[in-house]
Amino acid sequence: MSIASFLPVIIIFFLLWVFTRFYLRGENLSSYDQAAGSLMRPLDTEPSKAHFDAVDMFNEMQSNRPRGSFTKLIPAMRASAEQWSEGVSLDGIRIQAVDVGGVPAEWILAEDADPKRRLLYIHGGAFILGSPNSHRSITTRLARSQGMSVLAIDYRLLPEHKRLDCLADCQTAYRWILDNGPDGPGQVKTLFVAGDSAGGNLVLAVIAWARNEGLKMANGAIALSPAADGTCSSPSLRANLSTDPMLGPDFGKLMTMPNWLFLWFAFFSNRLRPCDPRLSPVHGDLSNLPPILIHASEAEMLLDDSRRYVNKAISSGTDASLETWPHMIHVWHLFHDKMPEAQEAFHHIEKFMALNSPSNC
Repeated sequence: MSIASFLPVIIIFFLLWVFTRFYLRGENLSSYDQAAGSLMRPLDTEPSKAHFDAVDMFNEMQSNRPRGSFTKLIPAMRASAEQWSEGVSLDGIRIQAVDVGGVPAEWILAEDADPKRRLLYIHGGAFILGSPNSHRSITTRLARSQGMSVLAIDYRLLPEHKRLDCLADCQTAYRWILDNGPDGPGQVKTLFVAGDSAGGNLVLAVIAWARNEGLKMANGAIALSPAADGTCSSPSLRANLSTDPMLGPDFGKLMTMPNWLFLWFAFFSNRLRPCDPRLSPVHGDLSNLPPILIHASEAEMLLDDSRRYVNKAISSGTDASLETWPHMIHVWHLFHDKMPEAQEAFHHIEKFMALNSPSNC
């Protein structure tokens, strides 16, 4: 056969490559891979015993999951997530259920809670699991910090709902918390937005949306081990696969998939470009955002999502900082009651909140 007979096929494959590389994947973020942030402990520091206990806990949960279909696996994973904050102390804490414009939520209130100082917390769980209850270890600690009234929302999850439904519930909650506190209607004085993992993704997406909508900006945003890039192009997703005991077992097989195939899968699953800023905040406009603090582990798969986001945010003029710890499990903050590295991380979060509260600005 002549070369001319293969030309239509060559053209089709070329157009598919261009569509995948530039339309689905979007901006090449490799220029933001340079070192960023502050390492909170030397890399050769031995992790605490509590860290290894947490790793053992997750290993046991994963080994006890039922084998079989995804429909059986999801309920088991959700039940496991509810154990993350099992036994958390509620001494001096009041839990108050509330309807947030149609989104179920709860106020977590310490005895000194100021109804005008509010924090919206968005839980993680890969968009398929987690709840306000699963993350009470984090939200109760935040509630005890500087008299904040903490609102944790129970946003809709996959696969029963669409990916943008998760974000829509967070947007509803953001609007609501501006004008409503634990005692009823009333404007907010100080507002922080925080979340972990998938919730960190939603935090970064919602603060950009609030800016675009012209809403009152949060005093600061806190993202713990956020998933900032839905195109899954960060180098650490594969480089840290073997050192991430929490995400590695669940997402290892996914990372063996060619990136172009993953992008097409994500495109058809969400009916959106994987690089759409609503799914991948790092691909959006990161200028004129509130101060941002991001925590990540040097050992976790999502490390470079954080690194790229912070580098791009800084280059866009936003006050953003990245603090990393060696060896830590993904969102080690859940274990602050036992893990000294998590206690240390919360001290840094509290310092960030104090520096960005109105009375200290």
